[in-house]
Amino acid sequence: MITITTVNVNGLRAASGKGFDAWLAATGADVVCLQEVRADHAQVPAQLREPEGWARPLFAPASSKGRAGVGMYTRVEPTRTQVGFGSGEFDESGRYIEIDLPPVDGLPGITVASLYLPSGETGTARQEEKERFMTEFLAYLVAARKRLEAEGRELVVCGDWNIAHREADLKNWKSNQKTAGFLPEERAWLTRVFDEAGYVDVMRALHPDETGPYSWWSYRGRAFDNDAGWRIDYQIATPGLAALAKSAVVERAVDHPSRWSDHAPVTVTYAA
Repeated sequence: MITITTVNVNGLRAASGKGFDAWLAATGADVVCLQEVRADHAQVPAQLREPEGWARPLFAPASSKGRAGVGMYTRVEPTRTQVGFGSGEFDESGRYIEIDLPPVDGLPGITVASLYLPSGETGTARQEEKERFMTEFLAYLVAARKRLEAEGRELVVCGDWNIAHREADLKNWKSNQKTAGFLPEERAWLTRVFDEAGYVDVMRALHPDETGPYSWWSYRGRAFDNDAGWRIDYQIATPGLAALAKSAVVERAVDHPSRWSDHAPVTVTYAA
């Protein structure tokens, strides 16, 4: 059995001061994927650089300081690490890392990735950047699945994909149809990840008829209290691994003051 969690921490240093450290100490996850770390290894709070019970974490900061950044904690040493996905434009932008874990307890070897897909902004250069990233990344996903299948390995891409795929994935979908993150072309691209590249949205596979469960709520207004959220944090896996998923939950905070990020952890347990 392996439990994997993904969460956008909205700045690891800020999250550390709000309760992330206690959450990490208490989690039963074997792998924790982080997005929007906004710090390199030296800037990470000392107690989070090599916390007890974890191998030395992997951090990939963005070349632009204070932006993006992904990271990963794992209980066992990975057999391989990779920063970026072979993109000349995006490999130094702190948006993708992956590790290989060895087979264990009847599970196949698993490659775990942490992804922070650009958020975009409708009608701006930021949206054009997001679209370029999506084009390159889909090609990588197709090639990665073929490569790993030949090696007898499975892949799960965990992270903030910054796209709500269906109407059930955000509360106020009618008023957000021209908003980045729910644009028709973005949703169609994510459909291609599933239908053409052959990956599986693990949460949705286990909860096909559920509204949400949402993983992000704006800090503005009373979005969290009213559960006016978006489901944009996913674990998207190759079919063989997705078939081993036994449970998938969003670790929603009990109340607004308990939050240490505007996102909540998404946790999936896989078992042979």
